[in-house]
Amino acid sequence: MSFQRRGVSLFDLLLIIATGLVVLLLWQLKSLLLNLMIAVVLAAAISPVVSAAEKKLRLPRWLGVLVVYITLIFGLIGAGLLIGPSVSEQTQRLVRKLPIYLENLRAASESLALRMGVNQIEFIERFFDIQGFINFVLRSSQKVLVSSFGLTFGIVGGVLNLIFAVVISGYMVAGSTTLVNGLVNLFPQPWDTRLREQVTPISRRMGGYIQGRVLVSAILGVVITLGLSFLGLSEFSLALGVIAGFTNLIPFIGPVLGAIPALIVAIPLSGWTFLWVLLLFIVIQNVETYVLDPLLVGSSARVHPLYQLLAVLGGAQVLGIIGALIVPPWVAGIAVLLENLYLKPKLLAQSENSSISEN
Repeated sequence: MSFQRRGVSLFDLLLIIATGLVVLLLWQLKSLLLNLMIAVVLAAAISPVVSAAEKKLRLPRWLGVLVVYITLIFGLIGAGLLIGPSVSEQTQRLVRKLPIYLENLRAASESLALRMGVNQIEFIERFFDIQGFINFVLRSSQKVLVSSFGLTFGIVGGVLNLIFAVVISGYMVAGSTTLVNGLVNLFPQPWDTRLREQVTPISRRMGGYIQGRVLVSAILGVVITLGLSFLGLSEFSLALGVIAGFTNLIPFIGPVLGAIPALIVAIPLSGWTFLWVLLLFIVIQNVETYVLDPLLVGSSARVHPLYQLLAVLGGAQVLGIIGALIVPPWVAGIAVLLENLYLKPKLLAQSENSSISEN
C-alpha cells in the first residue's frame, strides 16, 4: 500500500484564508445575526395572522403587517396600563420582604432538621446565608443580563435592537415572496425548488411553536394568579403570576423557576399553605404537559424533548434569556429541513430498494 503525499495548493491556502475571514466577519456581525434570528422567529409567529387579515379583510400584505403590529402594540400598552402599576408595586414589596422570607425559610429548615434528629445546625445556617444568597442572586442576575444584552451594547442597546428586529420582521413578512425567491434562486436546480417548498412548513412550525408557548404562558399566568389569590397570597398573587407566566416561556426549566418565589412567600404563612401552593404548581405543570402543550403547541416542534432541552440550555449558555427563547424554534425549523430533505428521501429510497430486491 502506497501513500501519496499531497502538498497544500494555492487554492487550499486561499480557501483557508477566506474561511477565516468569513468566520471573523460573522463574529463582528454577531449582534446583527442575533437580530436576524429574533426577526425570523417574530416573522414566523405573525405571518399566519397577517395572512388571515390579508384574506378576510382584503388588505395589501404590507397594510396587514401594519395593522397586526399596531394591534399588538396597543394591546401590550393596554395590558401594561391595566396591570402594570399593581405588578410593579407588588414586585417592589416582594423584593423588600425577600430577606424576611429567606430568614423564615432558614428557621423552618432548622426546625425540620431538629425534628428529624439532625443536630448540625451550623450547616443549615451556612446554607441559608441570607446576605450571601442575595449577593448570589444579584451576581447571577447581572450575568444573565450581560449574556442576554451584552451582544447588543447594554440594555438600552438591547431594547433598540429588539425594536430593530421587530421592524425587520415586518419587512420580512411584507415582502416574504420576493425575499424567499431571491434567496432560493442562489442555489442550483433542483435545490432551489426543494428549498422553496420548505419555506411554508418551516414558517408554520416555528410560528406555531412561538404562538403556542405564548398562549400557554398567558393562560398559566392567569390561573396561577387566581390560584395564589384563593390560597391566601393575594398580596403578591399578581406579581407571582406574571413572573410564572414569563418564566414559563422557557421550556422545562421555566416552570420550576416560576414556582420558587411563590413557595418562598408561602412558607411563613403555614405549612398547609406551602403544601397547597406546591400542589397548585404540580397540578398546573401536569395540566400544561399533558393537556395545554399537546392542544395548543401540539406537534409544532416535533423535536425530541431531549433536543429541546439541549436547545434551551445551549441557547441560555450563549445568549442568555433571549437564547433560551429563540433557539428552540430555530431547532424546530432546522428539523423540518432534516426531515424533508434527508430522512424522508432516505426512507423512501430504502423502501424502493426493498421492493426491487423482493421482486
